Amino acid sequence: MQEALITIDSVVKKFGTYTASNNISLSIEKGTIFGLLGPNGAGKTTLIRMITNIFAPDSGTIRFNNQLLNEDDKNNIGYLPEERGLYRKQSVQDQIRYFAELKGMTKKEAFIAMDFWLERMGAETWKQKKINELSKGMQQKVQFITTILHNPSLLVLDEPFSGLDPLNVQLFIDIILELQQQGKTIILSTHQMEQVEKLCESFALINKGHCILKGNVQSIKKQYVTNSFKLKFEGDSDFVDTIEGIEILGKQKDSLIVGLPTVEKQKEFLVKAIEVVEIKRFELIEPTLHDIFIKVVKENEFTQNGVTE
Repeated sequence: MQEALITIDSVVKKFGTYTASNNISLSIEKGTIFGLLGPNGAGKTTLIRMITNIFAPDSGTIRFNNQLLNEDDKNNIGYLPEERGLYRKQSVQDQIRYFAELKGMTKKEAFIAMDFWLERMGAETWKQKKINELSKGMQQKVQFITTILHNPSLLVLDEPFSGLDPLNVQLFIDIILELQQQGKTIILSTHQMEQVEKLCESFALINKGHCILKGNVQSIKKQYVTNSFKLKFEGDSDFVDTIEGIEILGKQKDSLIVGLPTVEKQKEFLVKAIEVVEIKRFELIEPTLHDIFIKVVKENEFTQNGVTE
């Protein structure tokens, strides 16, 4: 097991009578990409703002590199907020330099790093443009540069793909993976479940201030596997109607989705299929993180409301 960069222990944060973080405990290992998930209003932003030391928990602790999180750690953290924090009438150049100097960089260091990242983003001609002259996607690139320019060991990215077209989404993904390979630890908060599946080793699911699911992505997916299988074939699908004890979940001209509750039924189905159709593919249907997200949040809603299905 790798050493943890961030350790969150029994953290509670309240705003008046509202509890935004309710006894949350998490460990985020060094050099990993960690997904922080949850529906709107779940408490993700509150937790992020405590991790980035914008405000402190009411109780519990957050440790950074085995030490209690403190003001000095801010220069070792890069935070990309969901709400853009750019000064609209400043030039791109002045904006990036300003944020770099806030993080302790010299003017010379800032300009060297800025030139590198603007070129990497395909934005080297933007220096003199005002922020309010840029498209939403272009602004996101500038915000991303201000997040990574000072070479922090922890990056907290809240909806980093917002406003980006598919080409620039892939550019961001490539850069995130490059930064991970350099040893950076990355917290990724997004509603794009497919990106979490591609990028994250582990994740936590927050709902109503509680952590309701956490762990390794692949291990969690295995826990939610059902006995549903997809068959792609050439031939007549009517053979499936002759097999007792299976559930037909979907039926098309060249494919079937069936529930096969036992190994014996799986064997029987395959033997029958081989006899009458040409099999192209037969595979277990894995649940997506999207499926798991919906299922677990709904179950949690029932539990919190005192209702059982």
